[in-house]
Amino acid sequence: MLPDCLSAEGERRCRRLLAGATARLRVRPAAAAVLVPLCSVRGVPALLYTLRSSRLAGRHKGDVSFPGGKCDPADRDVVHTALRETREEVGLVVPEEHVWGVLRPVHDQQKATVVPVLAGVGPLDPQSLRPNPDEVDEVFALPLAHLLQEQNQGYTHFCHGGHFRYTLPVFLHGPHRIWGLTAVITEFTLQLLAPGIYQPCLASPELPRG
Repeated sequence: MLPDCLSAEGERRCRRLLAGATARLRVRPAAAAVLVPLCSVRGVPALLYTLRSSRLAGRHKGDVSFPGGKCDPADRDVVHTALRETREEVGLVVPEEHVWGVLRPVHDQQKATVVPVLAGVGPLDPQSLRPNPDEVDEVFALPLAHLLQEQNQGYTHFCHGGHFRYTLPVFLHGPHRIWGLTAVITEFTLQLLAPGIYQPCLASPELPRG
């Protein structure tokens, strides 16, 4: 049975578990930060995602992501980066007190550190948001119940030069495929929100640092 992730008790549990890492990671420099928005869509707990604009430069255009981006020198910390980027990308203003904590950082193929910030944003209609069309093509939510169903979970094996390198999770059968760093962060989030229910095949999914 899916736990009540949006209850006050669920929030307190998550904040308590994340408190130590949050205190350490807020003072560390990072290349980028993303917000993991935990919301309620018609009363159903869900995570909010964006579809990156197909007009963006780079290899990740058109991919699913969480709202976020590069840390700016004017940002106080990674939490401020995640909140600022979310406001700029999708027009969603999240007060800092709604931040539950910082999840384990992930690293891209260039070894850049990306810090996920979990926040409870409350009841939300994704269609009411006004994303920046230069950065985002679409905003959508996926219920936690969908993400937790085994038939919607998979794994992608990555090879280089004909040799196996690593395996990452992928989430299927939603509006768009969730893979890469966004899938890894989704997996971390599900492990926190639904302990004992979400059982990843990978003990510690993470992109290689080398």
